[in-house]
Amino acid sequence: MTRALSGAISPALRDALEQWLTQLAALDDASDHTIDAYRADVAEFLDFLARHHGGAAGMAQLRAVETRDLRSWMAHARAHDRGARSLARALSALKGFARWLSDRHEDFDATAILSARAPRHQRPLPRPLDEDAARAVTQSISDDKSEAWIRARDTAVATLLYGCGLRISEALGLTGRDAAIAETPGASLRILGKGGKERLVPVIPAAAQAVARYTGLCPYPIDPDAPLFRGMRGGPLNPRLITRAMEGVRLRLGLPASATPHALRHSFATHLLSRGGDLRAIQELLGHANLSTTQIYTGVDTARLMEAYNAAHPRARKG
Repeated sequence: MTRALSGAISPALRDALEQWLTQLAALDDASDHTIDAYRADVAEFLDFLARHHGGAAGMAQLRAVETRDLRSWMAHARAHDRGARSLARALSALKGFARWLSDRHEDFDATAILSARAPRHQRPLPRPLDEDAARAVTQSISDDKSEAWIRARDTAVATLLYGCGLRISEALGLTGRDAAIAETPGASLRILGKGGKERLVPVIPAAAQAVARYTGLCPYPIDPDAPLFRGMRGGPLNPRLITRAMEGVRLRLGLPASATPHALRHSFATHLLSRGGDLRAIQELLGHANLSTTQIYTGVDTARLMEAYNAAHPRARKG
């Protein structure tokens, strides 16, 4: 959903911002969510600039931005409970816009903006399930449901998340045309991920069996262009229903609140890595654009190793 820009931004600067966002969407294949976030981030800074100096923020005010203006903006944002990670993203968006302006206007010096340092933030480690818990979730996610086809449906979705490392949006984006592939062990699903990036994901036997059971029980026709996973009335399956199913099985199994659908994808990556999986291969399977995103799972593995050390090694105990 597009957010309206503030009236505190001059028409010329507003148009420039929209041109930059349009280019990001067209050439860089940025998602609608990313575009909306960047629009809001840059608009927030320009609103602050207008209040800070008075009047509408225009090209002249942006040209005159100094390091102290950026520091004041970040201090203001932190004082209003904006997190370091969120603020770092906002500064990144502002830098992208400033760089784009400097490429098109010889008199626009973006040095002050581009040299600004984002606040340091520690990226939180993913919280995967252990292997036994992940297996239990996929086997009993909707045991409390009376309809066999819904139990089979939720099991198939959960098994694709854990067994193939899919995001929930990717699993629910599969169509009837993908069914034959998803039911074939060793075949590869063509997944359209974030930013329209395609990747091939091999189907493990457990996932193939789960999908085949679901398609055999589903009361609706598996049409090539229709969603593979259906809701009770035959429409596309709402991801919220899978979230609720996870909440239910989490309570039944006594799992922590971090046991969400996305935790199954984290578990896929962590368990592959702990068993010697190649980091580059895991990056491809997850569809990460940058290896640094995948490397966060090495931190999870190290953290688990330290937990085991502290629990078991005699020299780890105090006293």
